[in-house]
Formats: sequence, structure tokens, C-alpha cells
Amino acid sequence: MMYVVTGATGQLGRLVVEGLLARVPASEVAVAVRSAGKAADLAARGVTVREVDYDRPESLVGAFGAGDRVLLISGSEVGRRIPQHTAVVEAARAAGVALLAYTSAPGAATFRLADEHKATEAVIRESGLSYSFLRNGWYTENYLGDAAGTVARGIVIGSAGEGRIASAPRKDYADAAVAVLIGAGDGGGHADTVYELSGDVAWSLPELAAELAKASGRPVGHRDVSPAEHREVLVGAGLPEGFAEVLVDVDAGIARGELAGTPGDLSRLIGRPTVPLAESVRAALKG
Repeated sequence: MMYVVTGATGQLGRLVVEGLLARVPASEVAVAVRSAGKAADLAARGVTVREVDYDRPESLVGAFGAGDRVLLISGSEVGRRIPQHTAVVEAARAAGVALLAYTSAPGAATFRLADEHKATEAVIRESGLSYSFLRNGWYTENYLGDAAGTVARGIVIGSAGEGRIASAPRKDYADAAVAVLIGAGDGGGHADTVYELSGDVAWSLPELAAELAKASGRPVGHRDVSPAEHREVLVGAGLPEGFAEVLVDVDAGIARGELAGTPGDLSRLIGRPTVPLAESVRAALKG
């Protein structure tokens, strides 16, 4: 039996692998990645590296073994993820894996970005595999990737109004995935489970601006704009039009309250409170 992580060289995947290596021998950890070269550092530490391509199902033969516990981290190619994820599910079913955990989207989400996640969940349910759906909420890092730049500009712009976001850092979500993978075999009861994962406290974009101002000592305001203006701002900042549309659509979902839920599943899985927004803001500005 192995713990297998797909997409392991991505930001979330690497955190999951590090979490696994802190708890089990490297000989029990495998990664399924598109480029073996990007996982050379993991191979040097004793992790088994399996090169796969979601667009070539034949490459997935041998990626998994009977009894493995697999984490399918959702692909990043929006619009192509259903066939890609289906190929992974079919390979996992053929191999007889013991558990397939999948990083999905919040059950309350109706924005378009969630559609492929819902379709993937259906594919997994229909496969007959034991599963765990890790319905990850928003990553706090989504708003802090350019925290210093936001402070320099002095403004947080969005079209979510007073909508609230129960975010948590990637590491919190990674720790939850590790808990599910490892706990699946020790009576943890993670087979055929659904977890709505989110931060303990929801916040709004005006509150984000206030936290950035407090941590930096500089004025940072919030400006709520129309979806059309928001789209123009994002495209003007260099984002592709399609991705800008996705982000504006997500803000509409936030305004409807679709990322505000705080059921506590994440903190229960990781055995501690989720990292507060203020702490993440301070860390981002120091980094």
C-alpha cells in the first residue's frame, strides 16, 4: 500500500507530500506528476515518482496499485478537467485503490468554476470506489499573492460587495488531506465521506483591506465595482479574458454567500483552529 498524490509538484501538492513525509516513511509515498524532473528533489528523498499525463490515459497504467490511498488534486486546466479526472478515476478503479480522495469545491457553490468539480464527484461516485470529497473553500493566498503590491496601490478591488469568504491557507487544506489519507486505515472512517472545508471565520473584502492597512501601517481602502468594471480591471492587469470572467463569476458567488460557510470540518480534521486572516496577512507582507 502506498500513499499516492497527483499534481504533487503544485503548491498544494507539495504541502501534502511534506505532510505525509512527516508522518510516514518516504518508501510509502508516491507522486504522480506530469514532469518527473520537477519531482527530482522528492525522488532524492526516497519518494517514488511516477510520470503521468492526464491527457494520455495509457500513461496512468501502473500509476496506482491495489490498496493504495490516492489524493486526486484537481487539475488546473479549466474546461478540460472532466475527461482528465475521469482518466485518473478509471485508472484508480482498474488498479483497485482503497480510497480516492478528491479536492473538490464547496457544495454551496453555483459559480461556473465549480461545475467541473461537481461532474468529477459524479464520476467518482459512479465508479464504485471508496471516496472522500475534500470540498476546499478559498485559499487565503488567492488574495495575498501580491500583498505588497496591493498595499502600494492602496486599494482592494472586487465585485463581491459585502460577501464573506471563509478562507484558510493552503497548508491547512493540505493537513486535512493528509489526515484523511492516513486516517483512512486506522478506523478514522473516511470512506465515502464529504467534508466541507473552510476557515473558522469568514471575512469580507473591506475587512481584508483593513487588515492590510493594520499590518503595513499604510492606508488601504476597498472599492466595490460592477462586474463589468471588475472584468476590465483584471484584464487591464494582464489576466486573460477567460480567467477574468471566471474570477468575476466567483465574486458573484461570494456576494451570494457561497464561500461564507463555517461548518468546522477543516479545523476538526486538522485538530486545531485554522490560521486567521490577520496572521496570513502579516506573513505575506513579511515574505
